Amino acid sequence: MEQQDTFRYTYSAKEQEEVKRLREKYAPQPVAVEDKLAALRRLDEGVTQKAMAFSLTLGIIGTLIMGTGMCCVLVWSQMLIGIPVGLLGILGVVLAYPLYNRILKTERARIAPEVLRLTDELLK
Repeated sequence: MEQQDTFRYTYSAKEQEEVKRLREKYAPQPVAVEDKLAALRRLDEGVTQKAMAFSLTLGIIGTLIMGTGMCCVLVWSQMLIGIPVGLLGILGVVLAYPLYNRILKTERARIAPEVLRLTDELLK
């Protein structure tokens, strides 16, 4: 029988734990299944965030346009340009809240089937 000249080294328990931790970093991780309540919260939060983002954008742009119109009137004495520009900015600010409600309503209608399905599963 032929004898093999091999060298074997066994790591200590502390070193083995470190090796396991390093291996876990690089091993493929199983995809975590999102629980239903977290999915429900994520859906609801997404609706309000979208509505808020659009309405804030319109409100901020409207405010900047209104400020430009005020500058035209007060600083540069350009009333014929400043008044319509200021009114356009005021219109943007006024329409921001109805836009928020409209987007909220349409997005809630869009995700309603998924929310109802998740709530039915959670309430059983």
